[in-house]
Amino acid sequence: MPIQILMPALSPTMEEGTLAKWLVKEGDEINAGDVIAEIETDKATMEVEAVEEGVLGKILVPGGSENVAINTVIALILEEGEDAGALEGADVAAPAPQSPSPSPEPSPQGEGVSSQPASTPQISSADASPSPRRGKDRGEGVSRIKASPLAKRLAKEAGLDLAIITGTGPGGRIVKRDVLNAPASAAAAPAAPTALQAPGGFDLVPLDGMRKVIAARMTESFRDVPHFPLNIDCRLDALLSARKDINEAAAEDDIKISVNDFIIRASALALKNVPAANASYTPEGLKLWHDVDIAVAVAIEGGLITPVVRQAQAKGLAAISAEVKDLAGRAKARKLMPEEYQGGTFTISNMGMMGIKSFASIINQPQACILSIGAGEKRPVVIGDELGIATMMTVTLTCDHRVVDGAIGAEFLKYFKRYIENPAMMLL
Repeated sequence: MPIQILMPALSPTMEEGTLAKWLVKEGDEINAGDVIAEIETDKATMEVEAVEEGVLGKILVPGGSENVAINTVIALILEEGEDAGALEGADVAAPAPQSPSPSPEPSPQGEGVSSQPASTPQISSADASPSPRRGKDRGEGVSRIKASPLAKRLAKEAGLDLAIITGTGPGGRIVKRDVLNAPASAAAAPAAPTALQAPGGFDLVPLDGMRKVIAARMTESFRDVPHFPLNIDCRLDALLSARKDINEAAAEDDIKISVNDFIIRASALALKNVPAANASYTPEGLKLWHDVDIAVAVAIEGGLITPVVRQAQAKGLAAISAEVKDLAGRAKARKLMPEEYQGGTFTISNMGMMGIKSFASIINQPQACILSIGAGEKRPVVIGDELGIATMMTVTLTCDHRVVDGAIGAEFLKYFKRYIENPAMMLL
């Protein structure tokens, strides 16, 4: 009997993904450990390995297919001694059953329960036959329409009748492309426009996996976490001078420190001074983390991801700089592994390079704080008893009030300001 290759779950929260491309073709011999396909999730493109060996007999889900539910049969492997005739009796009309166990909610920035998967996920196989499709042909009443959640939502928003749309997904499942290509006859009677609808109409941009996760998690955080902001102004002149001297001295070693590298270092040291801010809320108690794992917000196409600098309290500016450059580059290429963007204890979001003077971020649960960095700009300030000009930067700390009280947040900002305004203190 042919071996079923299933659509793998590459993280605890994955429900469906895109089968980006096959790296093997029908008739190829496959050995355990061979990389045979690439799967796209909401955060990354990841290679997958086979765990069975044989000959790839038939590809059921072609490369480029979107919204493929996990545990869908995507291909069949012929075992030793089997030929193409064995494929004729293979029952692959429906996805293999999924585990009923609940999955934790995903985070918009990759936070939440860390799965710690292997560096290269593996495609699993199963011998269980998929469940038959219910329908009128079995005398069981009205047939159940098989459609992906995204297809159902798009059809509802467009006023389309799924019952007369032909599905091209696995086992006849209706997927996004079927709805987008639906004939005009599938449309229900048009609803009368409301007063709020603009006469010029609109373009509907479907939510991808990342945007759906961001929407769900940010709504949850803003609604459920009692939060408050604290802001403070930091003078940058000494830091900018120190950065210039360091970069000139280290130019031969190809080291270039950014202002953000100083901010990460200062935050890590301030959290060591105020460990109560490096914490998370749980119903059982407050978790005070031993290491400072700083998540750095990186804008990528379609959303945001936060690669994590692990044990930042133990790393100097050069190490932080090199690690952030590597993580940010691979984040934008969607090549990060889940363990590289999950599990931070504190987040930094810097929009200063975009000219934003100040802002307050939404907390990235289960962390207790997120630090928002504004632009450094020349401002008139009082120096001693004289009016002068200095380069100032406004930062805002958003705190989970269940964990961090105002006094704790203020103490963190006091230490952060001291390190930023006296960068030599970061060497102690």
